[in-house]
This record gives sequence, C-alpha cells and structure tokens, in this order.
Amino acid sequence: MKFVKHDLGQRSGGEIVEVILKGDSANVRLMDSSNFQYFRSGRRHQYIGGHAKRSPVRLQIPRPGHWYVTVDLGGYKGKVNSSVRMLPGKLRPLVETPLSTIPTLLRDEPNVTYDVFISHASEDKDEVVKPLANALLAGGLSVWYDDFELKIGDSLRRNIDRGITSSRFGVVVLSKAFFKKGWTNYELDGLVTKALSGDQVLLPVWHKITKDEVVSYSAPLADKVARNTSTQTVEEIADEIVEVVQGIPVEV
Repeated sequence: MKFVKHDLGQRSGGEIVEVILKGDSANVRLMDSSNFQYFRSGRRHQYIGGHAKRSPVRLQIPRPGHWYVTVDLGGYKGKVNSSVRMLPGKLRPLVETPLSTIPTLLRDEPNVTYDVFISHASEDKDEVVKPLANALLAGGLSVWYDDFELKIGDSLRRNIDRGITSSRFGVVVLSKAFFKKGWTNYELDGLVTKALSGDQVLLPVWHKITKDEVVSYSAPLADKVARNTSTQTVEEIADEIVEVVQGIPVEV
C-alpha cells in the first residue's frame, strides 16, 4: 500500500500536529517510531487517528519520542496531498478540583453499553483495580473490566476495542507497571483518541507515582484532573466517579 510519510522527529508529549489534506479523504495515522516500522512492514501496529473526511486534522502527541504521520488512501483510487505543522500544547497545573464541577464531564452520550472502561496493569489488580471495579458496580455503574468481561477463547483485542468504543468514561490507573506494558499503551492510545474527539471523558487515577513521572510519560495525561491513591482511598475515588457518572443523563 502506498502512503506518504511525514517525519516529525523527536517531539515532546502534549504537542499537537496539524495535518492539512487537499483532495480525497484519507487515513491519517500518528505513530511512534516502533509502530511506524510495524506499519511500514505490514505488521499489526498501534496509532492515533483514523479515516479523515475533513481538513485540517489535529492529533495530540501523547508522550515524548520520535513520531511520524502517515497519509494513505487505504488502497482505493484517488489523490490527496498533505502537509503538516506543529502546534504547541498547553500544560496546566494539576488542581484538586471536584470532578463534578468540571464542564468537560457534562456529556450526554446515547446508545452506550458501559459507563466506565478501566485500563490498568495486571500488577495493580489486587491493590487497586479489583476493589475499584467492585465499588463502581456496587454504586450502580456498568463497568468494562477484563475479569468481568473476558472469557476463555475470547479475542483480547476485539473485546478491548469494543469496550473502549462503547464506554462513556475511560478510567486509567497509572502506575510504574502501567507505563511498561504493551497492552496498556494500546488501550491508552484508544482512550486518548476518543477523549480528543470529544466522544469520551478520560479519568486518570495515579497509583504510587509522582507528577514528574506522569509528565515524563505523557504531558497530556499530567494535564488531566486526576485522583491519587496516596491522598484518597479507593472507595473515596469510586464514590466520586459514581457521583459524576450518575449525574449525566443518558438517552434511551
């Protein structure tokens, strides 16, 4: 498959790349260097973006690294020209603002299956994730959590994709183990893409990490209002999430 490559070089997390298209609609992918190599060789890869029907397309770089943008027609006939430019991202200081007061949380999402998708590393299950998931269930929320949803023989990627796309909120339990996992990064890319498009609200929970560690991994994540297990109990975090989610009307 033919594609156009834009080498963005070494970028900081939080920067925004603006892709300007002229011609037919096209697939626009933002990838780090490893996933670009997978894409170029025709292997399975992770990316931010998708099929773009309007220009410009703006995608936010989630973490520091060497990044690429590719533009292709997906094998169909047509013609498209593309150019890119970098826009600065903004990093605001973290403040302990009540989640229910944040305007971006006040959304009305019809035809959803789950209230919350929980992305996490398996190392954090017993201490944080399982108690959090059970507390959210007890609070009356529908929760996509792998221990609840996956059965033997299920496609991991297909079920994760379905869970992400059909959830109104993405709860991300950030930890040292999370930053090292391949699957968590795959989930996070999907959640960030939905959050940037306005289709989902991202709620980070920090577990045994510092703000500097989060900034080093992803400036946009550090920019999100978050909750921290070092200052709040899992039950307190769950209660606040339940209060916010249940305060949003859902069309049937």
